[in-house]
Order: sequence, then C-alpha cells, then structure tokens
Amino acid sequence: MKQQVVGILFALVAISNAAVKVPVTIYYESLCPDSAALITEKIHPVLQDELKEHVDITWVPFGKSEMYTQGADVEFTCHHGPNECYGNKVHACAINIIQANSYQAEFTRESLTLDFITCLMKVGKNFPDNVYPGAKCARENHINTWANIETCANSTEGSKLLQEQGKMTNAFQKPLTSVPTVVFKHVFDNDVQQMALKDFKTTLCGYIMEPKPKTCMPVNSAAGLSFIPFLGAALYAVSRLV
Repeated sequence: MKQQVVGILFALVAISNAAVKVPVTIYYESLCPDSAALITEKIHPVLQDELKEHVDITWVPFGKSEMYTQGADVEFTCHHGPNECYGNKVHACAINIIQANSYQAEFTRESLTLDFITCLMKVGKNFPDNVYPGAKCARENHINTWANIETCANSTEGSKLLQEQGKMTNAFQKPLTSVPTVVFKHVFDNDVQQMALKDFKTTLCGYIMEPKPKTCMPVNSAAGLSFIPFLGAALYAVSRLV
C-alpha cells in the first residue's frame, strides 16, 4: 500500500511539473518592419532557451492584406506591395510544408519554422540583386524543402494557403488594426499586446503555469519552491488514504 501511495505522490508531482504550452498567435506581414522587429529581436531570442517548451506558436502571415476572387483565382493586394504578397505566400507555404526529419533529431518542426521565418524577416525590403532570400535562408537553417516551398509560392497552392491565412485574420479582426498583433491563449487584450511588443518574454512568462521555468524566475529566487504547496496538499491527501 505504501509503495502505491508513493507512486501516486510522484505521479502527481510529475503532472504538476509537466509543461503546459501557451497558445500564442502572431498576425504579421512578411515585409513589415514592426513584424520583423518583434520576430527577430523579441520572439526568436526568447525561444532559444527552455521557454520553447512552453509555447505553441501559430503564425499567420497576412496582416492588412486584402484578397478578392477573379474567376477561379484569388488575387491579393498587400500593405507593402507585390513583393510582400509573394513573401506572405512563401511564409504560408513554409508553415505548411516544413517538417522535422529523423536524422535531424536536434530540430523540431517548430524550431525549423521559427528559424526560417526569422531569417526571412531579417532581410526586409532589400533583396540583393532582387533575389528573394528563400534559398539562402533554407540553406542556413537546415531546411531541405525549399524547392517545394518555392513551387508552392508560385502556384495556386500558395494562393490557396494565403487565402486561408486571410480567412483566419479576418475571422479574428477585420480589418486588422495593428501589425503585428500578438494573441495569447486565443483571447486578445490590447494591454497585453502592448506589453508583448515591448517585452515578449515577461508577457509569456505571465501565462506559464506554476512551476515557472527558471528563466521566468527573478534573480536569486527559489524557483524550485513553487511546487511545495502542491506537494503539501498531495501529502495530506495521501495520508488520508493510508
């Protein structure tokens, strides 16, 4: 009986320490300077440590673009011009196509997507020799499906995928009032939005359940003590069973 009690106790503690991922949705544009700043300076650096295990990001590359049907085709006008429409299609295709491989155990689909998107966002509007940086970013970030992504972006598949991004954006807010827009746990809050644009890490940490990861704890705090109240309650509950 005691062994069973101990097993239950440790199982409860393990459950309490399991990472529950925070859903975060990023509505952005491929050539938007503010989107680039958020992704390259705030989101990407933060998700290089243990916090990447605590967040589930949905990328929505559409922003303030507009779409309309012309016969069987879907046409787009984009906030920063035609190059952005193409960039948005590349992002939409990459999000759909990128997958992790068994021989790349150190990478996940999420990390590959984040690294690729970040690389694309760093380039901005200026493409050397007018060459879109997709192939370069793919080579630098272990993406072996650039040919498929490029084919997608130049076909009706890319238009359909971008149309889906547009539908997601319009269902959330039409027209989108701010690019980028950051939504935590599927609920938009303008105050949280402003906080996230300034300090994405602290805002994300506020949504992570106890026990907080060490990187979310203030310096010199006892990060490991956050589970003690739960442990005490579990011990009391178990004592009633013995």
